[in-house]
Amino acid sequence: MGLFSKIISKIKGTPDGSSADWSDLEVALIDADLGPELTQQIMSAARSAKADDPHEGILQVLRASLSTKPRTIVRAHQGVTTLLVVGVNGTGKTTSAAKLAGLLSSEDSRVLLAAADTFRAAAVDQLRTWGERLDIDVVHGADSADPASVAFDAAQQANARAMDYLIIDTAGRLHTKNDLMAELGKVKRVVEKVSPVQEVLLVIDATTGQNGLLQAKVFAEAVELTGIIVTKLDGSAKGGIALAIEHSMGIPIKFVGTGESATDIAAFEPDSYLQGLL
Repeated sequence: MGLFSKIISKIKGTPDGSSADWSDLEVALIDADLGPELTQQIMSAARSAKADDPHEGILQVLRASLSTKPRTIVRAHQGVTTLLVVGVNGTGKTTSAAKLAGLLSSEDSRVLLAAADTFRAAAVDQLRTWGERLDIDVVHGADSADPASVAFDAAQQANARAMDYLIIDTAGRLHTKNDLMAELGKVKRVVEKVSPVQEVLLVIDATTGQNGLLQAKVFAEAVELTGIIVTKLDGSAKGGIALAIEHSMGIPIKFVGTGESATDIAAFEPDSYLQGLL
């Protein structure tokens, strides 16, 4: 039985139960990185459920907090569908870009990867290694090449080769560095000289805590985010921060990563995710 279930079993049937039990529930929600605002809404729902079913009361609030926007990839009306993968270093951004390419390729789509994280040479090598493993071509430049130039070249190649998808791995930017965030906006503008960008996917580490919400807000100021990829949902991470972002900003979770292998990525399933939180 999960932590939430143990606590809920104590308060069920006792709407005015011990303050310690209610306090334990509140602490558990905060520890799951749901944030103070969403936590208070859940606590209110659990209390108002009377003695009937606080578990269902919590689920109702969680469901209402989910984004109503589509969770599938927005496809281009014609030509290449272009995706930018963004995020800070250490979130699993480059690996997520590669695994997403593998997932789309397994669905018989023609996919091209672009190694535009040129500020970190290891990221280029990492993506090229993934490309060889997945049999997917990777466009890259010379060492320390201009990221926008690499992305522009990749967009031209994707169009010339009639690819279905172009996935661009951008530099793992620190959201506190204004110049780097401005560079991200530049990459998007340059690519759109060739073809529109349909998706900007922010990679969030499930263990990142409330700092993930700050990251999302700053990235959203630099470039319009269309979706979230949550990584490291394997192990003990609850990933509540992703739900907090959905609740606060309305950005939908589109994919989740649960491991290190190429197939450890899947479309987000809201019901199983919420049950996992509980």
